[in-house]
Amino acid sequence: MNSLTRRSLLLAGFSLLGSGALVACSPQANSTAPTASSSTNSAGTAITHIHAITRDTATGVILLATHEGLFRLENRQLTQVGPVVDLMGFTLTEGRYLASGHPGMGTDLPEPVGLIESTDGGETWEVLSRGGESDFHALTASPNAVIGFDGQLRASTDGRTWDTLEIPSAPASLAIAPGTGTVLATTENGVLRSSDDGTTWDTLDTPQLMSMVAWADEKTIVGAGIDGRLLTSADAGDTWDTSEKAIGEITALGASITAEGTVEALLVADSTVLRTTDGGSSTEVLL
Repeated sequence: MNSLTRRSLLLAGFSLLGSGALVACSPQANSTAPTASSSTNSAGTAITHIHAITRDTATGVILLATHEGLFRLENRQLTQVGPVVDLMGFTLTEGRYLASGHPGMGTDLPEPVGLIESTDGGETWEVLSRGGESDFHALTASPNAVIGFDGQLRASTDGRTWDTLEIPSAPASLAIAPGTGTVLATTENGVLRSSDDGTTWDTLDTPQLMSMVAWADEKTIVGAGIDGRLLTSADAGDTWDTSEKAIGEITALGASITAEGTVEALLVADSTVLRTTDGGSSTEVLL
């Protein structure tokens, strides 16, 4: 594949990250925005963009970080949590939710919000740093580090003070392995990997370009190929398996290990929330 075709395909895939997906529309139109400490049922809220999907392994609940705020997905039912914040970046680690983006109308947060933290499951948020300065579209965290991209790659050990880092290409998504701290970044020039907290990078040999990646555990990675296929690596990115069929235009992706030890991928594809535990060979519709 020549460099022009490679770049064109990747940019086409990356454009999906910003387009979001219409995955849940209520039977009623436009509800009143919840206050900064309330939870409301989503019966009156239409979700227009999902920026991130993940499972809170501590509670088992699936979380959707959206243009309209944070939602819990349980038994095919959505519950809106906390204030309305356009959660452009969202991640969680050890019971802490970390996010970035833009405050909704009536929400008492700076524009942009910088790095915000919730320790009560998304009910309330506190600005940790860079309020009014940073909108991290790519954001990831481990117990020991936070890394985000707001036009500049930045890293922090406490979420309050930051170092700037160099990266060969701008990342569309970032992911940190929970145990080893290995960082992955999807870029128009391939998937980059860093084993020294983002100081230096090497390029992985992958079957195709990916728009996003997620760690399921310290060795297992799930990636979204720009052709709509799901890719899985069991050796931290050295080798990959690719699903035989395309799942669709994947615009959000999360991964974890189930209690039975299988790799679970949660994804938003073609305006549908899906789950797969067999690398994309089959999918279950969640919403």
